[in-house]
Amino acid sequence: MTVVRLTPGEARRVALAAQGFQAARPATAGHRHLAATLDRLGLHQIDSVNVLVRAHYLPAFSRLGAYDTALLDRRAWGPKRDRRLFEYWAHECSLLPLALQPLLRWRMARADRGQAGYTGMRVFATERRAEAMALLARIRDEGPMAASDVQTGRAGWWEWSEPKRMLEWLFYAGHVTTATRRRSFERVYDLTERVIPPDILCLPDVPEADAQARLIDLSARALGIATVAELRDYFRLGPADAAAAIARLVAEGTLLPAEVPGWPPAYLHRDAKCPRRISARALLAPFDPLVWERARTERLFGFRYRIEIYTPASKRQHGYYVLPFLLGEELVGRVDLKADRAVSRLVVQAVHWEPGAPAGAREALGVELGALAGWLGLHEPSDLLALTTSSHR
Repeated sequence: MTVVRLTPGEARRVALAAQGFQAARPATAGHRHLAATLDRLGLHQIDSVNVLVRAHYLPAFSRLGAYDTALLDRRAWGPKRDRRLFEYWAHECSLLPLALQPLLRWRMARADRGQAGYTGMRVFATERRAEAMALLARIRDEGPMAASDVQTGRAGWWEWSEPKRMLEWLFYAGHVTTATRRRSFERVYDLTERVIPPDILCLPDVPEADAQARLIDLSARALGIATVAELRDYFRLGPADAAAAIARLVAEGTLLPAEVPGWPPAYLHRDAKCPRRISARALLAPFDPLVWERARTERLFGFRYRIEIYTPASKRQHGYYVLPFLLGEELVGRVDLKADRAVSRLVVQAVHWEPGAPAGAREALGVELGALAGWLGLHEPSDLLALTTSSHR
């Protein structure tokens, strides 16, 4: 079997192009550009942290520049006629194009049997199923509900109440989905058939093996070139399921075995492009698919990245909400950012440059921070050039 051999630089450009960083940003980003980005990436990961802006909004900004987030909101949580996205567990909880819903029904079926999902939820598939079905009946009769509508007492983001665990099992098993999000970003659940458009629900179920092969295909398209672990990670497939899907796609010629010096065995998607040059400029969310797999980020860019939100402040190396800065084909720095909404200002808490960052990196970062501030409706940071910065290894 022919093996494609790439240099590390070629592999990096393949990955950047696959993620949408080859093209110049449009002058004005609209519906069409957002749809293309969503389809290219396959999902936008959701996260609760809102120190800058919610994470699911950032990947499109990184690739398109300023766009109207109301476009994304309508696609995700608007009236049924406007829906183009749905929430489900893919790479963590994510917003996904509706076309992927049939490809994830096998996971819903596994959860319904108690074979998928967090351990604390699986009990509702078996011995406590009647309780969950009673809650489902309440939603059917009374309408959409959030956990706070049914729980007694208080529970934090990571401390799920019993009703929350029931609702999350119903969600994982496909009985309910997200109807909307409240101002606090709390999920409101409703029957799947009242949220997902009928033209999607009427599509036939896809056999597990076929669906998993399609998900690996989508992962490979989004990554360009990837190891087995990275292909699995995109939609969080199990080892055996992923191995079978990869073998099938190799046999079909969709995936091409590839070798890159210093890499484990990898696969190149047959439609991947390798531009001669990438001229990108972007701040990346911690949950952006270009950098969310930390070993891959280090392999592609020589950039060791860890999110330090859950690290005690005294032990943080770079800051609380740190965004890598992509310039050209390299990650040249990291910026700890905060939106101070009380005074409508974008606050740069720290900048750390990589060794060898190009001379124009600071000015390029200033331009990008200005664009970010304008998009968020904040005043531009005035202290960037005066900010003490550092290099590190």
